[in-house]
Amino acid sequence: MPYPQAQVSIIDAPATRLVPEMVGWLSSQGLQVQWSSPEDGYVESAWYNVRTHASVFGDAEPGDLLNTVKLRCWADPNVPGKSQLTVEVVYRPTLDPSRPERDLEVIAPHGSEGDLIASQLADAMKKRFGE
Repeated sequence: MPYPQAQVSIIDAPATRLVPEMVGWLSSQGLQVQWSSPEDGYVESAWYNVRTHASVFGDAEPGDLLNTVKLRCWADPNVPGKSQLTVEVVYRPTLDPSRPERDLEVIAPHGSEGDLIASQLADAMKKRFGE
């Protein structure tokens, strides 16, 4: 489940059309996508350093924790032909291999570089498909 603070928009497209567009947009911005599923309406980036623009996959050491974020997107059905797009950006302030990754994640602060990427993604999808 996304964090309640995640950005939410209604997009005039079903998930099967929205997910490939999000994957393309993220790739064009230099973020590498780790998981995507049009059928499930889900996209997840690798860990992405907003300063160096480097991506780290899986459970590897992400390096600069405070500047490394992960984006997750859910495109859930809304009314027919529309999706509720939820974009979550998280970072890990600490590392603890004994705990699940998700337990260590914190939502990126509003106005941070990671939050800006999420806003730009949502705006790009609104521009592409409409609200």
